[in-house]
Amino acid sequence: MKNTYLTSYFPLLSILLFSLSLAIGVEMPLLGFLQKTGIYKGMLEFFSESGVKLSLLALLTVLFFMVFAALKIVADTINELSLLFFSQDSDGESLKKVRNGPMIFLAGAAASLLSIQHVVGIAGVFALTALIYFIYFVFKVSGALNTPGLIGIIFFQVMAWSILILGVTYLAVKVYNSILASLPV
Repeated sequence: MKNTYLTSYFPLLSILLFSLSLAIGVEMPLLGFLQKTGIYKGMLEFFSESGVKLSLLALLTVLFFMVFAALKIVADTINELSLLFFSQDSDGESLKKVRNGPMIFLAGAAASLLSIQHVVGIAGVFALTALIYFIYFVFKVSGALNTPGLIGIIFFQVMAWSILILGVTYLAVKVYNSILASLPV
């Protein structure tokens, strides 16, 4: 069966699998924290033990789903902007060449389920998957690029993601520090 839309659901499956693996990985330490602080006992007054675990799993899965869906939108925008700025292809052939790229993320998402006990392992699998996809993307679109365009695409991608990651990290640290400073000591 040769249909270009056959793999169109792979990004959704990848996002769901990565979200589920991260939700399971975060749920275990979160339950420990809730038990240590005594919040878990209060939650048991409203839910059964399995209800609390299922509710936390659903909440975390939805939260991570939103994060990964936003990352997918940002990644598609960065990819297409880099092609707009540096590619000599005006017909969209480069985008057709990278159409099978979501298979890489699906394989990575499936691999992340193997390390649900370790959040750092899941993050490592995600980072490795993103790196492999980046190499795949550059390799597939390199036919429509000259040497300065290839350097430009790589530089643009690295700078865009670095600025995004560093900006979010900076904001998280600022919010964390302001919360600590506002606590009565």
